[in-house]
Amino acid sequence: MINGLTRWGANVIHKGNAKVHVSGHASAGELLYFYNICKPKNLMPVHGEWRHLRANAELGALTGVPKDHIVIAEDGVVVDLIDGKAKIVGKVQAGYVYVDGLSVGDVTETSLKDRRILGDEGIISVFIVVDSSSGKIVGGPHIQARGSGIDDSAFSAVVPKVEEALNKSAQDGVMEPHQLQQLVRRTVGKWVSDTYRRRPMILPVVVEV
Repeated sequence: MINGLTRWGANVIHKGNAKVHVSGHASAGELLYFYNICKPKNLMPVHGEWRHLRANAELGALTGVPKDHIVIAEDGVVVDLIDGKAKIVGKVQAGYVYVDGLSVGDVTETSLKDRRILGDEGIISVFIVVDSSSGKIVGGPHIQARGSGIDDSAFSAVVPKVEEALNKSAQDGVMEPHQLQQLVRRTVGKWVSDTYRRRPMILPVVVEV
């Protein structure tokens, strides 16, 4: 194996010219061979999930590395090598730093989740005007979709459901815009899920007059 490629005669086989997957990671047998040759005094497995690190550490112990000289450290863990022995001495803040255009570190996991939903499922916007004193609908619902694969004309089936939900909330005295938006989101979201088995981002806008 050379740089992740497997040589077969004079030709190089790789994923570009054959349906193969060639791993650049050593197998358990290769790791044992490596540790027996190098005979390390300390061992700190890197790369992979926690179970991979544990399995790697156990291979090192089988070749004679003392268990108190084997360190399994996650990202951010500080390891010192003092007097020929590696040991954990502390931890620092560590994690992913996302770069978004000129912004560095301002993008959060929540923002990325929203972008994935928008990219995979699209967005549905619902615009409704209600009377501030009675909570009754005076305009809309106007529903539009982008990138969801659902034609706008299909939403005529869910409009009565939204109107029924809002009329019931008005009778119950629920007129706070945020609560009405959540009600619209649940109503439209359930209809889309039941009808299309999809979960697009739903953006309800409730305006009081």
